[in-house]
Amino acid sequence: MHALPQEHTGKRIARLRRERHLTQRMLAELSGVPYNTLIKIEQNRLSATPHAVACLARAMRVEVATIAGQPYKEDLRADELDVLIAPIREALDVYDLGPDPDISARPIGDLREDSEGLCEAVRAGEIKRVASEVAGLIEETTTAAHTQVSSDGWLVLASLYRTSYDVATKLGYADLAQLALARMDWAAQRASSAVFGGAYQYFRALAYLREGKFRTGQRLVDLGLRTIAQAEESRERDVVTGQLHLGGSVMAGRAHNEDQAMGHLAEAERIAARTGEAPKVLWMAFGGVNVSVHRVSVLAELDKYDKAVEEADQLTIPANWPKSRMSHHWAEVARAQMWTGRTEASFRSLLKARKTAPQQAKYHPMVRETYASLEAARRRLPDSFLSYGSWLTSQV
Repeated sequence: MHALPQEHTGKRIARLRRERHLTQRMLAELSGVPYNTLIKIEQNRLSATPHAVACLARAMRVEVATIAGQPYKEDLRADELDVLIAPIREALDVYDLGPDPDISARPIGDLREDSEGLCEAVRAGEIKRVASEVAGLIEETTTAAHTQVSSDGWLVLASLYRTSYDVATKLGYADLAQLALARMDWAAQRASSAVFGGAYQYFRALAYLREGKFRTGQRLVDLGLRTIAQAEESRERDVVTGQLHLGGSVMAGRAHNEDQAMGHLAEAERIAARTGEAPKVLWMAFGGVNVSVHRVSVLAELDKYDKAVEEADQLTIPANWPKSRMSHHWAEVARAQMWTGRTEASFRSLLKARKTAPQQAKYHPMVRETYASLEAARRRLPDSFLSYGSWLTSQV
């Protein structure tokens, strides 16, 4: 009996391939994924790497999310998260209607404080709380921004749009994430903020990374670097610049361009030496720790799983580091350990991802994909392994 009663990625790939009347050999040739690798992926004997998924999605002309199975609608419904999506869509849709006569907005300072609180809650992995509160705060801040003359309201609104992007991304709603980004750019332009403009290009690049469109993603990283260069010198400018380089490193790594990936990492490391740890500057968690975490990611994207595991073993993450980033890191470590045959260590890392940020881990495609691969090759794993699969498809 399967612990995770859900169509695995390989099965979805096989179904999509047959729907397009493609043989395995034809799809392998179209995608560039080795024929034997594709067979093992479809049989769930091998985990599909993000690079392979991107290549297969491009060959079959589907979204990466279609192959990943996102959003996990049945599970979202069970956790009563699906009902929170519609209000966020509505809040994003009233951006240009001016002040709402039925809303009495509080002072910008109060709205900024609430916005910062939601940013912190996202980093703590409190997705359900943020999803339930962000729509109302967007509507209130929209009215405030339209009725005051300074740029402060637009900056708070841009931050809230970014938070709605975070929620949509973590729950697998790619279309909603794109809409939130468009609104973030709109508000940033009204605030005349080059810093937020650069951050917008960073998040936009990440959206293309998830879609497997690495060339476009790298162009957006370059655009973001040009945009942020227009900002006045500040720690905020350095942080966004460094984070753009980190995004570029993963982008290049997933495209298997090692030289470019390492170049971005080196530049980010140089900037981090100047900024120090800056976890709350635009809530990007930038600093030396994040550079080290991204090095693990890049090595895994380059299929250098042994080196990724070695780097992860040498890395000490502070206890006060954002839980959302820590949970994502453990998911990536689990994937690298699984690929090197360290199944028990991989499961322990999945447990850490869950313990650190359970709401995020439950809907993280890498967590599910790694778990499915461990299930297919289950050896010497504890009884708690099956209960982990049950948790993935039950209420948090």
